[in-house]
Amino acid sequence: MTYLLLRASVQLVRFDYPVARGNFVALHRAVRNYPVRKHFATTYPTERICHAIDLACIWYYKRVLCLQRSAATACLLKQYGIAAQLVIGAQPFPFKAHAWVEVDGRVVNDKPYIPEIYRVLERC
Repeated sequence: MTYLLLRASVQLVRFDYPVARGNFVALHRAVRNYPVRKHFATTYPTERICHAIDLACIWYYKRVLCLQRSAATACLLKQYGIAAQLVIGAQPFPFKAHAWVEVDGRVVNDKPYIPEIYRVLERC
């Protein structure tokens, strides 16, 4: 678990800069182009990988926003051969935006009813 927590922390650091600078194009490109590792016999189920990201967020030196957390989660899942998608959604009134991760159409790092609250704007 320590190794997985370290990898989760690295992913958070990786996406800190684009989120802090508002460079959402770079973040989107990085997640979209991150390869799903093929033929990877992972010993970590999706839930354990998401838990590692959650723990890394607790220990992170500053508050982690949903976009950074979800980008890190999607890429870490892809590292372990799980085809994850970063989903960005919004609701018009009052305006709110949110990001989460789905695997096979199922929300894995948030509440399962999140897609009912937000209209999906992008998947990558």
